[in-house]
Amino acid sequence: MTTKIKLIASLKIWVVIYPSITLFLYFLGEPLSVLPLYQRTLILTISLVPWITFVGLPLVNRLVDLTTYRDENKKV
Repeated sequence: MTTKIKLIASLKIWVVIYPSITLFLYFLGEPLSVLPLYQRTLILTISLVPWITFVGLPLVNRLVDLTTYRDENKKV
């Protein structure tokens, strides 16, 4: 894997993780604040890892593929 591909993959993951964690904490941060840190972390990861893996990243990949496909058609 080249460095460019790794960088693009990292950016795609970040584009999904950052807003997901931000929204999770915005909506559930206060109610979960009464729990110990390890329980908050467990709840955060149990809910966000599947979201990121099965919804977020495939959505970003699809959007990038559509954009790339559209750009390739314009060049031809």
